[in-house]
Amino acid sequence: MNDDRVEIGVENATLSPHSTFSKFEKGAYVYVASLAAFASPVSSSIYYPAMTTLAKDLNTSLTNISLTITTYMIFQGISPTIVGGFSDRYGRRPAYLLCFTVYIAANIGLALQKNYAALLVLRCVQSAGSSGTTALSNGVVSDVATRQQRGSYVGLAALGSSLGPALGPLIGGLLNHFLGWRAIFWFLSIYGGVMLLVFLILIPETCRNIVGNGSVPPQRWNKPLVSFVQQLGLDNATGDNSHETIVRKKRPGILSAIPILLEKENLLILFFGGIFYAGFYIIITGLPAQLSSTYSYNSIQVGLCYIPIGAGPLLIRPFVGRIMDANFRRHARRLGVKIDKEIQHNIDDFPIERVRLEISLAFIYFACITIIPYGWVIGMEQPPLPAILVLLFFMGLSVSAAFQPLSALVIDINTKSSAAASAANNLVRCLLGAGGVAIVNPLFDALGRGWTATLIALVWGLMSFCWWAVIKWGPRWRTNKKNKRSKKAQRALENVSATTSRYILT
Repeated sequence: MNDDRVEIGVENATLSPHSTFSKFEKGAYVYVASLAAFASPVSSSIYYPAMTTLAKDLNTSLTNISLTITTYMIFQGISPTIVGGFSDRYGRRPAYLLCFTVYIAANIGLALQKNYAALLVLRCVQSAGSSGTTALSNGVVSDVATRQQRGSYVGLAALGSSLGPALGPLIGGLLNHFLGWRAIFWFLSIYGGVMLLVFLILIPETCRNIVGNGSVPPQRWNKPLVSFVQQLGLDNATGDNSHETIVRKKRPGILSAIPILLEKENLLILFFGGIFYAGFYIIITGLPAQLSSTYSYNSIQVGLCYIPIGAGPLLIRPFVGRIMDANFRRHARRLGVKIDKEIQHNIDDFPIERVRLEISLAFIYFACITIIPYGWVIGMEQPPLPAILVLLFFMGLSVSAAFQPLSALVIDINTKSSAAASAANNLVRCLLGAGGVAIVNPLFDALGRGWTATLIALVWGLMSFCWWAVIKWGPRWRTNKKNKRSKKAQRALENVSATTSRYILT
């Protein structure tokens, strides 16, 4: 082998397939996870068209109603750090069932509440219930898909999260206009109930810490109801249970997302991802007020203007997934690596950071180019609506395409705690997004929309050095981290051996 070629070693010495689920089952489970992940963004954005109506009915100010968006985003960041660690430790199904139970209860309460204090508190509970589903969807992808095929599955898993900001305002506008704002929360209650039944009846456990590659039976209480029906009349004989596919390490802790944030590579990746998301969130949360003040639009018309933001991700995600998988194969060929897409390979000597982030960075810079004209057009006294919609389409497309490889990279370098790593990503993104929403109005007042958009693009461009640093030094940091963990484990083993020897001698 030439010096410039690397070997990607197989992570499981048994050469067991990464997942025993069929291709159809993998796609079905990831698709359902995507539908579940729809809960968090749609619950946030479905609320926008009804803000004015809520302020009037609850006899409070629009500023107070806007505060419920900020608190929602704070819990949207905090809750997954617990849910992600919980699911990595105890399984995806228990986490999903818990999330949707809390979510349904919160939505019923929101539909029945009659004062602002209850609205504020229940929106926090609603966020706590729904937001963990985003981290769980990436956990399911890590469970069933290898790195070589992860691009397509990440795109499918993130589809729900992408459509939420676009479809939410449209659904909310229609419900608010024809049935009143309470119908919004009844709609979300029904949606949550359907998803709860789907997981309760149909979806099996996929967490690798529980079922390995899918060949190890989960706990009896952690099986879907359909599995009990299938077993009726059958013997309890077990097949080939590949217990060696379960990693023999201590399971991740419930708060395992916090240590992930403290690692250099993860911190740089997630920090710039959060900065990028914050800039985009400033645009989409300020849009309803801009459209209402400029065009005097009602809630339905405002909701319709969000469609281009969702159309872009819907069109681009399948292509980005294929680009990601093709780019992985391209780098493997360049390094002389032969890969098997059904076997999970380690990446100790593979530039996975470059494979993922060079795609994301291309769309980051495209977003910089797009947001500047949007800011200056929307800031005109009578801006042309078609231009605004086209620019919103390209912004939604570029942001979605940039986050798709980022989500895959977060899973790639944190495989053993994939849901917790996704939760850490969500925590940084939502907290920075909430901060962005808090400062948007002063920025607009001080600089105007055009200069605010220009400033956001400039910050995106300058801060992208975080990802370039990860591309350059990330592989070295991963190697150093692995060596430190190996030495720590070796010392622990030596201490145990020494203690055992002293015990035997005495």
